Amino acid sequence: MQHEAHTDHAHHQHEGHHAPGSSWAMAIQATLHCLTGCAIGEVLGMVIGTALGWGNLPTTVLAIVLAFLFGYSLTLRGVLKAGVGLGTAVKVALAADTLSIAVMELVDNGVIALWPGAMDATLDDLLFWGTLAISLVVAFVVTTPVNKWTIGRGKGHAVVHQYHH
Repeated sequence: MQHEAHTDHAHHQHEGHHAPGSSWAMAIQATLHCLTGCAIGEVLGMVIGTALGWGNLPTTVLAIVLAFLFGYSLTLRGVLKAGVGLGTAVKVALAADTLSIAVMELVDNGVIALWPGAMDATLDDLLFWGTLAISLVVAFVVTTPVNKWTIGRGKGHAVVHQYHH
């Protein structure tokens, strides 16, 4: 009951107002969190798809699905650890991470798709790992301002910070 009161208070406090502390440091931290989940999912999806001999499209779809799954899972883990119920934790993870992961995946996969030869590189090819690393760095640089903007409006990872008390 006390947690519900806190959540309601925090919800009203952030609604329609700029969140305090929407600094670049907070945006970088949120983006690193997102990058971790996305990188785990991307690498795992590409390794599985490539190892199974799948084509580019099913491998990319698997990598994107796993990036979202791992991104959401990392947030869920932290929010559940704070004592929040599963239903609320899922809503928080969706609110906190969807835009960030979507931007990161769009940029990451766009870089890989546009890089000459990257889509045909194999797991034992330096081009595969080099392009993946570069694409994640570019995605991080593009996604960080998006996270700063959403946090500044009390959205995105600002929602997660309500539960860190």
